Amino acid sequence: MLTAITREASATIGNCALTYLPRVKIDTDLVLKQHQEYQAALASLGCELVTVPTEPGLADSVFIEDTAIVLDEIAVLCRPGIESRRPEVKGVEGVLKKYRTTASIQPPGTLDGGDLLRIGKVIYAGLSTRSNQSGIEQLRNIVADYAYFVKTIEVTNCLHLKSAVSQVATGTLLINSNWIDRSAFGGMELIEVHKKEAHAANALLVGQRVIYPSSFPRTMKKLVAHGIETIPVDMSELQKAEGAATCCSLIFTTP
Repeated sequence: MLTAITREASATIGNCALTYLPRVKIDTDLVLKQHQEYQAALASLGCELVTVPTEPGLADSVFIEDTAIVLDEIAVLCRPGIESRRPEVKGVEGVLKKYRTTASIQPPGTLDGGDLLRIGKVIYAGLSTRSNQSGIEQLRNIVADYAYFVKTIEVTNCLHLKSAVSQVATGTLLINSNWIDRSAFGGMELIEVHKKEAHAANALLVGQRVIYPSSFPRTMKKLVAHGIETIPVDMSELQKAEGAATCCSLIFTTP
């Protein structure tokens, strides 16, 4: 069984932390609607939904992916690179402890879940404005006991590693190679985003299907042409907060 943990969107999402995008007005009601559609897509793919309530002042809390990486054997609680986001972890920790033993990234380490791309026993870790070397080294030491290999990739042109690359099928990645070095993914099939859709590399693979933002139709056509079944979801308001398809859930197997 798949479990998908999501978190309610905050009424203060308009105060979210931004790094690469200009601040524009976010329609809170539309955020809630789009988030519900996203949750419905997860449920349609067989996920059991667990929703964590938000808390006052946690503007970015809907982007629950940044709080942890959940492996088969353990959940590693992250330490977000933006200080205002660190209180988000506590609310997620209590839920994850029902499913996994947990370990935590400690100061001075910082680590955002959006910088972590797990493919089998390899975890690609983005060294970014949000995740530092200490955080990645701590992760490496924690997961080594479970035979995972952590490979560091420098991220300089976008917010997170998964802003530039994500998995869309077994052995296949969706990538914006203007933002990330293709050579880091040797042996994988790489599908390039459409040249007019720079932000289109983030997709959420659930089983054999992909939840994908409907705002990138050209890249979606490329996925379909590769035989990848997509479920389009409108995430336009969440994208204004530098959110994407993988950001809004933590998905893992349960007995």
